[in-house]
Amino acid sequence: MNMASMCILLIVTVITISVGNAKKEDFISLDCKAEQLGQYGQQSLLECVINIPNGNALIRVVTWKKASSVLLVFNKGNLTKRQGYSFAEPSWNLSNMNVSLLITNTAVEHDGLYECMVITDSGDHTESLSLKVTAKYSKPTIVSSPKAMTLITDGTLTCESDGGYPKGELRWFDENNRELTNDSPMEAKQTKTGLFQLSSKLVLGQISDVSKYTCSVFNASGGKEEETTFEELNAPNSPEKGFRKELDPATKIVAPVVVIGSLIAGLLIVMLILRRRSKREHHEVRLSDVEEGDDVCPDILA
Repeated sequence: MNMASMCILLIVTVITISVGNAKKEDFISLDCKAEQLGQYGQQSLLECVINIPNGNALIRVVTWKKASSVLLVFNKGNLTKRQGYSFAEPSWNLSNMNVSLLITNTAVEHDGLYECMVITDSGDHTESLSLKVTAKYSKPTIVSSPKAMTLITDGTLTCESDGGYPKGELRWFDENNRELTNDSPMEAKQTKTGLFQLSSKLVLGQISDVSKYTCSVFNASGGKEEETTFEELNAPNSPEKGFRKELDPATKIVAPVVVIGSLIAGLLIVMLILRRRSKREHHEVRLSDVEEGDDVCPDILA
């Protein structure tokens, strides 16, 4: 039986039985858990039990709907259901007052409001209840750019976590548990399955006294699910050994002066060496001339 036939059968049955029970008081009620939780990929149970205070009743119709979609119909001994839905008790029969609905494989599309209606020979009753679907987020991964980061390297950390529902949140913390989330906007994308992919980027370079960064993923209820810590290369073992710091004004002035001074000192040393070498060569030339003069003078005297 297709869905159109199910809907027509349901409408005709309800009208017929309701007319027959028009003058009766409702002697039954449905005890349903108003809000229930379902885990993605697992079975979910929507609990409803018929309550008959004044004796027994003969069940004629049981229906389960989500919005305008009919999920399950029991009518005078015939059971019609959509794939993935069934009574919670496989051996359900007319004497069983437990009409709970079982969802065999919970997906994001199952999140929402449901309606259960029961018609008996003692009256009828309809009750609404909701299912909240949740999915746990994966352990965050952190990727650095550049890949090898040290305490003196500026860069970006990208944190990602996926497979969760409803929309969660990524938050950054430093090694002192100081939150850095305000400096790292988050992006959330919903996949075809309805699950979320979360991504957040933390830009480094303006933060001082930090060598470890932790990215934590929180669910929609604010509970922390997983976290991952990134540590920079050559990170100090204690606060006294050094940190990523912006150069202060004095350091920015002193550093160039030291470099220029070193260059000038090196240049003076080179000039001094060249000057001494020049004097030495000049002195050697004069000695050579004198020695030649000593050889010529005796010939002149002779």
